Amino acid sequence: MKKVLVSIVVGAVLFFTLYYVAVYYIPYSEGYRAGELVKISRKGIIFKTWEGRLSQGISDELQFEFSVEDKDKDIVEQLINLQGEKIKVKYIERFGTFPWLGDTHYFVKEVIKAD
Repeated sequence: MKKVLVSIVVGAVLFFTLYYVAVYYIPYSEGYRAGELVKISRKGIIFKTWEGRLSQGISDELQFEFSVEDKDKDIVEQLINLQGEKIKVKYIERFGTFPWLGDTHYFVKEVIKAD
């Protein structure tokens, strides 16, 4: 009975570890988006995350929602200083997310002010 219980626990830990590594380290896609930075805010009840929105036109359908990881403090500072400006962002898209990383699957890795 103990062998079965230990096997189930080890299997579950191994599964969740592999899932976390796959979600965090293997990007689904990466690319660039450009537009006007509409908002950057820190939100959440238990896990505070940085969330932003890029407007790519006049329609609500042309809004790009993204997250910024807490470890990327320089990117957060750039976004705060460039709010309301035209910018270009480099992002990665992940398969999934975790509550402590952000609300979206898109994570900004670089910010460039548009000319």
